[in-house]
This record gives sequence, C-alpha cells and structure tokens, in this order.
Amino acid sequence: MSWKNDWKILITMFAVFIASFFLPVETERFQSAVIESFYMLKEYAQLHVVFCLLPALFIAGGISVFVSQGAVMKYLGANAKRIMAYSVAAVSGTILAVCSCTILPLFSGIYKRGAGIGPASAFLYSGPAINVLAIILTARVLGMELGIARAVGAILFSVLVGLIMAFVFRHEEKEKSKKQMVMPESDNSRPLLQDIIFFGLMVLILVFANWAKPAIDSGVWSFIFNAKWIITTVLSIAFGLTLFKFYGMKISQISMITAGTLILYFVSSGNTMIAFAAGVIGLSYFTSTAEGELKDWFDSTWGFTKQILPLMFFGILIAGSFLGRPGHEGFIPSAWIEMLVGGNSIWSNFFASISGALMYFATLTEVPILQGLIGSGMGKGPALALLLAGPALSLPNMLVINSVMGLKKTSVFVGSVVILSTIAGYLYGILF
Repeated sequence: MSWKNDWKILITMFAVFIASFFLPVETERFQSAVIESFYMLKEYAQLHVVFCLLPALFIAGGISVFVSQGAVMKYLGANAKRIMAYSVAAVSGTILAVCSCTILPLFSGIYKRGAGIGPASAFLYSGPAINVLAIILTARVLGMELGIARAVGAILFSVLVGLIMAFVFRHEEKEKSKKQMVMPESDNSRPLLQDIIFFGLMVLILVFANWAKPAIDSGVWSFIFNAKWIITTVLSIAFGLTLFKFYGMKISQISMITAGTLILYFVSSGNTMIAFAAGVIGLSYFTSTAEGELKDWFDSTWGFTKQILPLMFFGILIAGSFLGRPGHEGFIPSAWIEMLVGGNSIWSNFFASISGALMYFATLTEVPILQGLIGSGMGKGPALALLLAGPALSLPNMLVINSVMGLKKTSVFVGSVVILSTIAGYLYGILF
C-alpha cells in the first residue's frame, strides 16, 4: 500500500479519535440530539417507507425494465425538444406530489434510462415542490399571497433549475446527445396502452395510499381521504390482474398475495400498514422467483433499494441530530434559527433557504412548521424561501442525488435551488 493512502487512513483515524475524545456525551443537548435523530428515523420509517418509498422503488424498477430507452430519450433525452421535455418533467413530478426522498428512485430511473440532465432535474424538483394540496394548505393557513407565491415560484423554479443544469453541463449533454443520435431504435413491441395501465395503476396506488388528511373534514379532498383505502384496494386488485394479463404472473400467486393481505388486515384489526407491507412482500417474493421481465423488474427494484435506502436512513439520522423534529431540539437550538430568519435581508433569506435545504419535511409538515416560525418573528420573505427550498431538498435527498449524479452536479442542483429561493424570498419580502 502506498504512503499516500496510508496518510489518508492515518488522518481519518486521527480525526475520528479527536472527535471521539471530545465528544460531549455528558451534556443534555448531545443526548437530546442523539434521541432526536432516532425519533426522526422512527417517524420516517413509520410514515413513509412502506406507503411512499416501497411503491416508488417498484415504479423506478419498472421504468428501468419496461420503459424503452427510446421513449425516455424521445421525451426527456438530450435531443428532445425543450418545451416538450420540460413540460413532461414538470407535469410528471406534479402528478406524483411526493416528498423529497420518495422522488429519488423515480429520478434515478429516468436519469439512468437516458433523460437529459435538465429535464431530469426539473422532474427532481417538481415532484416535492409542486404539491397541489400543500399549496392549497399554504394559502389557507399562511395567507393567499404566500400560497400564490409558492405556486408560481415552484412551477417557475422547476424549469429554471433544469435550464441551469442543462447550461452548466452543456458540454456533457452534447456528448450524450451525439451518443443518443447513433443509438439504434430499441425493440419494444409492447403496446403503449399496456405501459400506461401498468405505470398508471402503480402511480395511483402511490398517490392514494399517501393521501393526506385535509384541514377541514368536508369536501372532495376529505371524501377521498376517508375512502382512500377502498380506492387503493381496488387499484391493487386491478394491478394484480394487469400482472396476470400482460406479464405472465400466475393467478394463483396473485390470489395468495390478495388473500394474505386481507387476512393480515383483519387479524391486525385493520392495520393498513401491515396489510400493505404484506402485499409488497408477496409481490417481491413472486417476482424474485419468476423468470424473464418480472425477475428483471425485481432485480432492478432491489438495485435501487440497495443504493438509496442506506444513504437515506443515514441522512435522516444526521438531519435529526442537528435540527431535531418540529418542536424539539437538536444540536442547533431552534431559537438560533428563529433569530436568524427575521426581517428581509439577503442573509435571512439565504439562511432560511439553507435551513430548509438541510431539514427533512414530510409532505405537508412544512406548513405548520412555518406557522410556528412566523409566529416567532420569521419574515415573509424567508418564509417563502424556506417553502421553495425545503420540500424539494433535504440532507438524505442530497446524499442519494450525489450517488446518482456525482458531487459536481449535486452541488450545482442544490446551489441553484438555494440561490433561486433566496432571490425569490428577498423580492417577495420587498413587495409584501
């Protein structure tokens, strides 16, 4: 082994030793931060892994196997028309309306399939940021002005961030464009309607399984929330029949998954998470033991799972230890954040953007968090900056993006979101 590598190992060991030697384990804040990190991990595991992340991983695996590379390149590739590419990316992300972590396997799927860096980045931002229910809740709770500003800013940013990424990495995109031009047409004899049904049902299952409870228990949103598990069950049965009809899964296997899911639902006294998890386990088992495309689908899904889950869990632990959950303390006192985001200076908006980018926001939780911060003196400009940066980014989100795109592209993506959010917040603060 070379001395150069030995020195790196020695320096790393020394740094770990110094950090361990001075670790303030006896202080209340350190103990609280450690506990908070595990509370946040537990909260994420309970609320998002089964209903959000697992379906998203299967969708990403399906994109890698069932969506032809030619189709991705036609609509989102480096040679695609910009208007078409960015419209498809923004609309696709908007329909999903997922959190910053759930969007990651879907982004990885289209990026690895040949999507251009610009449209892929637009999709990555739009999914968590352009959430119709969250925007409505923002307008209702925090004011119509802030709700409209968030909607306009998020839609505009999804395109701007994509254009910035495409411009900064234009030379790489040109090389990708040349390669895609000489790439032979993919042999995909599968009817388009079949793909639409397959992915449409999976996306609808993801959307309705995660349908959030509205603020007012009336109206269409509330009706859908109360019926969401009936809707999800019907969609799941339809999805099973699709696997039988088009992909060769045996009807006996689908019947076993359905029966096991229903039995566990009733045995667990209506625990939907246990029932949903049973369905996912059954699907995983039968696809893993299948042959052909079904086996390829499982293998691709498992590949995304190995890449994304460990980094995400690690990122959530770190974010939880530093910032804690809403209303709880991590290493960084919440009073410091409240003090630094008052007024409407460039610094306060920048700090709000950075804070939002590092924090993890579950879907819709950013609104009550901001309500508390505004009540503690947060300015309107920094509030918008946090709304535009926070839902689209988080520390675990950044770690996974880095594993997919690399440090340079991740830095430009994160920097673009933070800077645009800072500017938007500052201008909004001046106007209102």
